[in-house]
Amino acid sequence: MSTSRQLIPESSEPGEKDAVQLQLLNNSEQGPETSDQRLLDLGYKPEFRREMSLFGVLGVSFCAIGILTGMSSAYQTGLFSGGPLGLFWGWNICSLFMLFIALSLAEICSAYPTMGGLYFWVCKMKPDSPILGFCTGWIYSIAMVFTGTSGNLSVALYLASLAEVGQNRTLTRVEIAAIAWGVNIASGLINTVGTKAIGRMSTFNVWWTLAGTFVLVVTLLVKAPEKNSATFVFTDFENFTGWGSKGFVVLLGFLQAVYTLEGCETAAQVAEEAQRAEILAPIAVVGSIVGSWIIGLAYMLALLFSVQSITSVQATTYAIPIAQLYYDAVGQKLTLMCLTVIVLAQFMASVTAFTASSRLFYALARDNALPAKGYFMALNKYQAPYWGVWASVVVGCIISCAYIGSAVAFDAILSSAAIAVLLSYLQPIIIRVFWPQALTERGPFHLRQWSWPINFASFLFSAFICVLFVLPTAYPVNSLNMNYAVVAVGGLLLIVALGWVFWGRHHFIGPVQTFKM
Repeated sequence: MSTSRQLIPESSEPGEKDAVQLQLLNNSEQGPETSDQRLLDLGYKPEFRREMSLFGVLGVSFCAIGILTGMSSAYQTGLFSGGPLGLFWGWNICSLFMLFIALSLAEICSAYPTMGGLYFWVCKMKPDSPILGFCTGWIYSIAMVFTGTSGNLSVALYLASLAEVGQNRTLTRVEIAAIAWGVNIASGLINTVGTKAIGRMSTFNVWWTLAGTFVLVVTLLVKAPEKNSATFVFTDFENFTGWGSKGFVVLLGFLQAVYTLEGCETAAQVAEEAQRAEILAPIAVVGSIVGSWIIGLAYMLALLFSVQSITSVQATTYAIPIAQLYYDAVGQKLTLMCLTVIVLAQFMASVTAFTASSRLFYALARDNALPAKGYFMALNKYQAPYWGVWASVVVGCIISCAYIGSAVAFDAILSSAAIAVLLSYLQPIIIRVFWPQALTERGPFHLRQWSWPINFASFLFSAFICVLFVLPTAYPVNSLNMNYAVVAVGGLLLIVALGWVFWGRHHFIGPVQTFKM
């Protein structure tokens, strides 16, 4: 692509302008730099080295979804709310609609391949309403920090289960919270090393997930003393919720599938670090859902055919209930092996959540949507926005302390993350449904005549699940089983509203061009 046009940074010194133009000329001699040119067209000067390949970008989304970890950590939700019937059909129905959401987001991502992701897309499609972009960016950023915190606590809970299974030692909440602190800090250290480390880890995670799923499936099917029938796997209904409506109970089981499949959009957060981002990022968004659907189905079927007693899983004292399923099915030694496979996948998934949050903080700061702009835009020698990384770590450590006082309060905070992610999905999808002409530019990945129907289906499903996520999951409702997620989401929205009142409306008018043509 020719770079003969005069491209001038908005706030650059003359020497920097010459350097940027020389770099562009060198790039044009080496080969087409389509992604950098597209970023310049959107008004941003390239700041990151494009060191991620397709596998790296795909791995980031795949890692964020964490199919082995999400399925394992939330498995009991579906098992107790609908049983095998709800798990199997809920997984396939939710996977289909999550694919629709992925297609909707991928189309926009292809047109606007920037690390701001959902936030930037909303700003670009509705420039007359900066409050929408501001709220989307803040909600999604906080959700990513909460998601990483949730994942790191899950790592601690898996390690606690390993101690229980292997040494018959029950860890206290303080010990579990201390482990979560250590995992948070480890996530920060890996993210501080930068793009190459994350790309390599994400690529490794793809292969680890594929190999790990194969190992877990074979282990369960070979070693389980009794195999359940196909009738049990596809039709057995279980209800430990107390609710009388069979349909409502099965719908509650959908939450397990949605919780597991969130995260496909994370590929957009590294778009400015990817080669041919306008193609690879949307492929990664869609491909991660398709792959997760298939791998998750295989893993779920192995679990359903191998579960020895749902009642035993429901009554377990292990920190992670699925540890009981493995212990009953394959014994102590193989349970330790299987949990080790899962916990490493969980750790890698948690790391990528902080990758996303730090890039979002960078994007928000770049556009004056976040205080301390200079700090959050600072990059170290590894090209990592380290202020955003360690802000995520600090918040994660603070939230982890809540687990010591009340597991119910901690669960409410982290449940709000899943809702916040869906609320963030909803913003650009609503715009595409009600203002279909708002996407004025098309990338190489677009849905053509199927665009509006797919966006409409995505909108209906996302809105429905947001409502479902805040309903009580047990009856009769009391102070211990109340779904406090609605309170946590309300608190999150209050924080965002205060951010707009005291900062956003005075400083944020939309994306700020750092490079003018």
